[in-house]
Amino acid sequence: MAKVAFIGLGVMGYPMAGHLKTKGGHQVTVFNRSAAKAQKWADEHGGAHAATPREAAKDADFVFCCVGNDDDVRSVIYGDDGAFAGMKPGAMLIDNTTASAELARELAEAASAKGFKFIDAPVSGGQAGAENGALTVMCGGEQGDFDAAKPVIDAYAKMVGLMGPAGAGQLTKMMNQICIAGLVQGLSEAIAFGKKSGLDIENVVSVISKGAAGSWQMENRHKTMNAGEYEHGFAIEWMRKDLGICLAEAKRNGATLPVTALVDQFYAEVEAMGGKRWDTSALLARLER
Repeated sequence: MAKVAFIGLGVMGYPMAGHLKTKGGHQVTVFNRSAAKAQKWADEHGGAHAATPREAAKDADFVFCCVGNDDDVRSVIYGDDGAFAGMKPGAMLIDNTTASAELARELAEAASAKGFKFIDAPVSGGQAGAENGALTVMCGGEQGDFDAAKPVIDAYAKMVGLMGPAGAGQLTKMMNQICIAGLVQGLSEAIAFGKKSGLDIENVVSVISKGAAGSWQMENRHKTMNAGEYEHGFAIEWMRKDLGICLAEAKRNGATLPVTALVDQFYAEVEAMGGKRWDTSALLARLER
């Protein structure tokens, strides 16, 4: 059993912290900007809650962070009340936030200077994956640090891999989001085409999902997409944040992402339809206007 802090109790962090307590058997103290939510989590799971990230991180062996973006991470890690101010020498910061690779490298350097360890560990699998403790976790950091962290991360994961040095986890998550963007657009176009053709979408998917066209998106989203239901997962506003990170990194490394850029604009159109909080499969709604 380890002493663990978890900072950020959103739709992902709340169940992830829960798995660390119930499945992992760790001693968990949480922090959330909404103190009421932290209290609710502590009441539900029998853990503790703290008033600041600094207090949550005090004496912890591992400090997990799962917040919104680069600036959110900095706001809970740095400063007098940030996690770094409370962490003990040798403690490890594990950042599950989907953020930039630049931030990961910055945190690795800052952590090392203070005698801490660091792993960037963005996740994939959405809210359902978090609730079921079945996330894919893409890590960047040193092998020894990863080996120490993996048994703890396993509490909320079905796959945990070390992708390379600090920042490699975030770069891998970018690849993940690039793949999803293209897949969802293709699936949306196929379903729209099938409807126009008078086909039974569920019957079609039951067949083509078993072949080369099959994907997680097809298996898990075709029914809700066919029904025009878009309240089942990762919100478009967060996907656009992630795609923005991908496009910015591509400018730095010289990669070309024409389809990703196009799909990002399609998501912007869905946002303009009032779909900012719809899940990523709502690209179909744009085609059915």
